[in-house]
Amino acid sequence: MSDEVRTVTVPHLGTSTIGYEFGKPYDASLPTLVMVNSFSTSVELYRPQFAHTELSETANLLAIELYGHGETRSTYEHFTYWDSAVANLQVLDALGISEAFVLGTSQGGWVAARMAMLAPDAVKGIIPLGTSMDYESQRSRDLGCWDGIDFCTPSIDALAESVGDEWIVPVEFVDAVLEAGLGEDLAPNERSFWHATYQKNYTGDAGRQRLRISTINLRDRDGLHGRLDSVRCPVLWMQGTADQVYSVPNAEDEIRRFVNAADTELRVVEGGQHFLSASNPDDVNTATVEFINRWK
Repeated sequence: MSDEVRTVTVPHLGTSTIGYEFGKPYDASLPTLVMVNSFSTSVELYRPQFAHTELSETANLLAIELYGHGETRSTYEHFTYWDSAVANLQVLDALGISEAFVLGTSQGGWVAARMAMLAPDAVKGIIPLGTSMDYESQRSRDLGCWDGIDFCTPSIDALAESVGDEWIVPVEFVDAVLEAGLGEDLAPNERSFWHATYQKNYTGDAGRQRLRISTINLRDRDGLHGRLDSVRCPVLWMQGTADQVYSVPNAEDEIRRFVNAADTELRVVEGGQHFLSASNPDDVNTATVEFINRWK
């Protein structure tokens, strides 16, 4: 992983530049694993995957930043998760990659599912981590998931007014996301890393607007239950028992809704946090290697 995120131009949303990063130079002899980041993070979320030798030798690791995240920019101001799914597929086209596996953390999981629905011939398998296929529903709260409306609405309201060029995302926002994603015991150097990364990615009025629309998307997204029968590829869902956002009972219910998938498996990770790829990289990386080798 290099120090600078690269961008590629795609036609979606009036022409967009999409931030992406390969773990190492592309090797056409290997399958590709697209990695889709969690809410308000960036390609840096996947540092533990880029650093894993066996995973890097198994597949080309390609992290792609969603609309509203990292270096990704669009001509149009508004976007949804469906737009990010389309843009990710257009990134693959632009890079000359005809098919890929897709791993997604939190919101990345439901983007991975959308990619599989939109391009069943291109997506060979998906690995959703710490995620949900529902909207922020009463059903999901009854199954032990968070209240995403309560979490997101204060930030949406606070980010509603225009700001000056000097604005940077408040550390209180970053810390709230980090606690939900990685728990209270985050190492000080990791917390400092994410403070600096967020404050690079979300500055000025344009940064405020990207963050606000991303938060609206998280709160107000559409559910996928009625569409999950269109996913044909294998699905490996991994869910941590310490996930404060989406629960194991929710994952147990939703994995059964992939009724036409070539294969489905739910792996419960003891002590795993919401940003499972970061909290439990060894579990995730080992399972991902096995999944790719089985279905490539």
